[in-house]
Amino acid sequence: MEFRHIPVLFTETIDSLQIRPDGIYVDCTAGGGGHSSAILAKLNENGRLIAIDRDPQAIAVLKERFGSDARVTIVNDNFSNVISILQQLGIDGVDGILADLGVSSHQLDSGERGFSFHKDAPLDMRMSMEGTSAADIVNRYSEPELANVIFRFGEEKYSRSIAKAIVRAREKAPIETTFQLTEVIKSAMPAKAMRDGHPSRRTFQALRIEVNGELSCLPDAVEGMFESLKTGGILSIISFHSLEDGIVKTKFREFTQGCTCPKEFPICVCGNTPRGKLCFRAKVPTEAELAENPRSRSSKLRSIERLK
Repeated sequence: MEFRHIPVLFTETIDSLQIRPDGIYVDCTAGGGGHSSAILAKLNENGRLIAIDRDPQAIAVLKERFGSDARVTIVNDNFSNVISILQQLGIDGVDGILADLGVSSHQLDSGERGFSFHKDAPLDMRMSMEGTSAADIVNRYSEPELANVIFRFGEEKYSRSIAKAIVRAREKAPIETTFQLTEVIKSAMPAKAMRDGHPSRRTFQALRIEVNGELSCLPDAVEGMFESLKTGGILSIISFHSLEDGIVKTKFREFTQGCTCPKEFPICVCGNTPRGKLCFRAKVPTEAELAENPRSRSSKLRSIERLK
């Protein structure tokens, strides 16, 4: 099975981890193994990599690619469970962790997975390939629930009219495919909105986030990843839209916060010192990368080092 994925900010991400040859590293979203392969290339025989992915198709590819490498442990799980995963492996702390958030190129390009509005397929979008699907949400959520999901997670200003159109359409027949949903979305939007990118982009993003619980678990996941680092370890996260990046930025700010005493206090009495320090300001793709991989356009890389 081929699991094609074009990692964004690839060199910047690998460099940010400052990989030690004998270190322990975690690729929380291993996918087809692009980042994992680059990490392994910098490890010696004493180094170790834990490759995590929730997608069974990705796990199959990772096993085929790295299964014979004694340095690699492959785990089919959600990276939000990183603390328990490492505990089960008897690992107290790691030297670096990478998380590449969002949907992979493979998932978008695999028509049968239902992530893309460019290909007609069952309305699925489940990264784990189990549980509630996008079709379940579209056909079962109430109109206010649908509008809320589309507005919150898609930042779609026509969320109410889209939700109304979905409910009206499903009264005649269930909405079961990506193209069916796309037609419903188009019917709910004014002509001028059609010129601002694909009309389904924000709604599909919102449904994917809701199906996979991507934002609800992210704050705790970032906390868990940071807590899993050794002192001096580095956490690097690539985000793909403002909601993800906002959560990552907020958590990193918490980790770097020192004294919390009121400004009017002449001296610090709380004794709080930063738990981490930022490695650099957020990095974004170069013009050359954008030309080569348009899907990288909204990506940002943030890295933080654990101090204590």
